[in-house]
Amino acid sequence: MKETTKKVTMKASVPDAPKHIGLVQNDPWLEPFEGAIRGRHDHAVWKLNQLTRGGRKSLGEFASGHLWFGLHKLGRGWVFREWAPNATEIFLIGEFNDWKEDERYKLKRIEGTGNWELKLKERDLKHGQLYKMKVRWRGGEGERIPAWCRRVVQDEETKIFSAQVWNPAVPYVWKKAGFKPKKNPLLIYECHVGMGQDAEKVGTYTEFKDNVLPRVAKAGYNCIQVMAIQEHPYYGSFGYHVSSFFAPSSRFGTPEELKGLIDEAHRLGIAVIMDIVHSHAVKNEVEGLGNLCGDPNQFFYPGDRHEHPAWDSLCFDYGKDDVVHFLLSNCKYWLEEFRFDGFRFDGVTSMLYYSHGLGEAFCNYADYFNGHQDDNAICYLTLANCLIHEVNPNAITIAEEVSGMPGLAAKFDDGGFGFDYRMAMNIPDYWIKTIKEQSDENWKPSSIFWEVKNRRPDEKTISYCESHDQALVGDKTIIFRLIDADMYWHFAKKDINGVAERGIALHKMIRLVTAAAINGGYLNFMGNEFGHPEWIDFPREGNGWSYKYARRQWNLVDNHDLCYHWLGDFDREMLRVIKLVRNFQDKPVVEIWHNDGDQVLAFMRGDLLFVFNFSPTQSFTDYGFLVPTGSYEVVLNTDSKDFGGFGFADDSITHFTNFDPLYVKDHKEWLKLYIPARSAVVLKKL
Repeated sequence: MKETTKKVTMKASVPDAPKHIGLVQNDPWLEPFEGAIRGRHDHAVWKLNQLTRGGRKSLGEFASGHLWFGLHKLGRGWVFREWAPNATEIFLIGEFNDWKEDERYKLKRIEGTGNWELKLKERDLKHGQLYKMKVRWRGGEGERIPAWCRRVVQDEETKIFSAQVWNPAVPYVWKKAGFKPKKNPLLIYECHVGMGQDAEKVGTYTEFKDNVLPRVAKAGYNCIQVMAIQEHPYYGSFGYHVSSFFAPSSRFGTPEELKGLIDEAHRLGIAVIMDIVHSHAVKNEVEGLGNLCGDPNQFFYPGDRHEHPAWDSLCFDYGKDDVVHFLLSNCKYWLEEFRFDGFRFDGVTSMLYYSHGLGEAFCNYADYFNGHQDDNAICYLTLANCLIHEVNPNAITIAEEVSGMPGLAAKFDDGGFGFDYRMAMNIPDYWIKTIKEQSDENWKPSSIFWEVKNRRPDEKTISYCESHDQALVGDKTIIFRLIDADMYWHFAKKDINGVAERGIALHKMIRLVTAAAINGGYLNFMGNEFGHPEWIDFPREGNGWSYKYARRQWNLVDNHDLCYHWLGDFDREMLRVIKLVRNFQDKPVVEIWHNDGDQVLAFMRGDLLFVFNFSPTQSFTDYGFLVPTGSYEVVLNTDSKDFGGFGFADDSITHFTNFDPLYVKDHKEWLKLYIPARSAVVLKKL
């Protein structure tokens, strides 16, 4: 019998294309909205291709407007350029020409564009001189501060703002090069330079560098999030009504002094991210962009979308390429010129929705894809993240967003916006509601545990108990909600009372359970870690223009006769303990036990075991937990006398697990602990 050989042609195996975009693969509940998600992604890809001419140049090359617009010293002369499409005439006026129109300082329109240009000789301008634009348009005229200017100052007597020629003879020389932020985990100290001093005044960049940065480093934070950097006319706006987007606020010092602050932070191993405001702009016309050249809609949406109904400000038109160019260039400018390590984008919710999120409930996924979203703003935010990470792959971006929009901190390729983190804004709201509405006996560990780890698995968050929002007039910090007026009378160690003792205990526990459950980073507003007693109230007519409440009283935490230093010491030790586990934020949060009746909660992360007893009255002896077999030592106890506790437990002993034949296969045994009422303990497996 003859054997025959059959020739088989093998085809190369080609993997099937993913059925769903990554965001939907990670969350099947988003499948009904995949079309909208893909539509947003495709819109961003289309716009990216348009701005980069099909990839022939980078997005970073597109976002370089700050290198062309504004005032620049070039060789033996100067060049000034401005985007003012509605203008008919523009003059530079200033100290160099006695604030009068002069043909030598008259700009020329660049043919076929809305851009204007003026070239001057070296002698025509000098460092430090004040100037403005005198702009004419059909039917009107006005003095304006250039949109792209890098230095704006206010006259102390007249309170008038002017641009300032800034070209110091000796440019700043950076000392620390090649800095990379530490993100394992990211521990953020939210701060404000002006109110960073004990004195009743506006603090400076240099004072912050010399006095506050060492405190931040000693406290264990590896990042500062700096507010109010972009120039703003009204100090009391907390920096959120920006007028000059490229000018670091001169009320705190010079640009070189800001660079010195950032340089020193980097030397100390501290990243510096900026609270950037691209969600709206101040309405001012003379100081800001409200009516730069006779067109109120040059930078902003027309009609009903022009003004923000709640913030008394103007809303950027993200559908205009020139506006996108302005804002993207702004991101690149701060990254390159000042070496900021990234941004916390303020007011993202306001950008995402036509309603600015006002009056919206956001009860289900359909509320995020119902056609009431601003696709232009979504596209801009996505491009901003692409740009920032192109300019600096190690940069940090954080979205301040309250609606819960899916995909904010998901990867761009997965259909997300590309932020590295989103703020866990549910957590401070939860703590406020709990303290205000629940008696201590009704605090439920199951509810607490759910809230501090309630997040999308594919998005990293910045967890926090309270930020500057909870410290402003009209709200209360956690410590003030817990202790209230007794802080003024019973916060000396020799005169502490039960109300203060309760507040100190819960302040520590609230922070510990929040920080222990992070999946990305943790944030604290300066002074809140030690229970700063005063709210923040900037100088205004209602308080006699006083700086009494627009400062941080560091003397309180430095005084060991007062209780504040207990809280500050605890905060430092809490961060030290978290750092005992490498990449703590990436370790799974493994629940060990919760019992709402006992008010006891326990969970592990890596080799750290966190145990909480929220009961105000019930202490437990030999309370048992099934944990991995081994021995455990106490590394932190909120009840330690070092932190204002009673010191009921002996933290020097090593705890050994007890054998149980039922759990041999699981490699688990019983750990028996004494856990006093209203206390928490952290143990490390040896």
